[in-house]
Amino acid sequence: MSVFMTLRIAIRALGRNKLRTALTMLGMIIGVGAVITMVALGAGAQAAIESQIRNAGTNMITVFPGSATVGGVRLGDGSASRLVPDDAKTLRQLASAEFVTEGVQSQQQVIYANQNWRTAIVGVNVDYTSIKSWPMKYGAFFSEQDVESSAKVCTLGVNVATNLFGEGEDPTGQNIRIRNHIFRVLGVMNPKGASTSGQNQDDQIFAPYSTVLKKLQGNDYLTYILVGAASADAVHQTADEVAQALRVAHKIPDGGDDDFRVQTQDDVVALRTEATNTMTQLLAGIAAVSLLVGGIGIMNIMLVSVTERTREIGLRMAIGARGFDVLLQFLVEAVMLSLVGGAIGIALGFGAAAFVKWYQDWPTLIQPNAVIVAFGFAGAVGIFFGFYPARKAAALDPIDALRFE
Repeated sequence: MSVFMTLRIAIRALGRNKLRTALTMLGMIIGVGAVITMVALGAGAQAAIESQIRNAGTNMITVFPGSATVGGVRLGDGSASRLVPDDAKTLRQLASAEFVTEGVQSQQQVIYANQNWRTAIVGVNVDYTSIKSWPMKYGAFFSEQDVESSAKVCTLGVNVATNLFGEGEDPTGQNIRIRNHIFRVLGVMNPKGASTSGQNQDDQIFAPYSTVLKKLQGNDYLTYILVGAASADAVHQTADEVAQALRVAHKIPDGGDDDFRVQTQDDVVALRTEATNTMTQLLAGIAAVSLLVGGIGIMNIMLVSVTERTREIGLRMAIGARGFDVLLQFLVEAVMLSLVGGAIGIALGFGAAAFVKWYQDWPTLIQPNAVIVAFGFAGAVGIFFGFYPARKAAALDPIDALRFE
């Protein structure tokens, strides 16, 4: 029997009871739609996290103070305050380090006229905006001369500018007071959003690191050092060179513990996306269970169909149909139920992902692999769960089938 004839008979058989056919496909529709939607939500969240981290600074490497050990007790990261401005000068000599900036941070109350705001005062160097890929909204960033002279100048994050001067105001040229010091505002940074640690980057004031150390901190220790590698491919090599240069500068012997910690953006990406990947796999696994449930529903309906069409099977065998023809007929019907349900499920998945993105403002990303796997799995489920009923139909004795009531 031709394939075309087999398909015609399958369509006619499934169309006899449209409601039952639709309900049978429902499990497959929900399963495929759920798989695509869940994977799209997980992939969208992962892509958003990676984009946020990359937006924090292209090819950025961060050096933090390490752990000190006192009396055999390790005190944790940051307890070894060994990062100083000379370390940044050492790293500037590395050919692979395109940008380097010192970093020091202090929480202070900021006052302008009758307004005040508590925020982070971040002391950096002129390379900071290049490392962070962060342009200005108003005015300009401070200069190398400002850093060398420890000038009391600053640029504001947009959130600080709004709280002190009002929405949309350009405060360039105004003076603000930080503790007992008057700082001149040079400009306002573009909105940046949250950092990888969840900190609002727009709620900061940037000043020369030398000014923050001398006027606000009263010590010579840095909170961190930022290094911008020449290219993305050179990040890991640059990180290794940074670590080696600091070990030499700090006179750490071979086998000794580092008193600093070097972290790349890839480290943060891997850490933040691992949990997202796990959740995506969990959601996809739960959705896959509904595919199996849909497959069991197909098997159940096909077994019922074999029983209902026993006399038809006997008649077809009596006029020359082979067992293989009967097996193929019922297998095609089962696969057709799965694939049609899968196709509708794909449309449902796309629609559900788009709805969640619109209604909840949740980032979604449709993965082509997820669509292919879900549709292929739907077809495999149809073959797997349709084979037994088809085999049972093919194994019927024609005489017994004709006598069946």
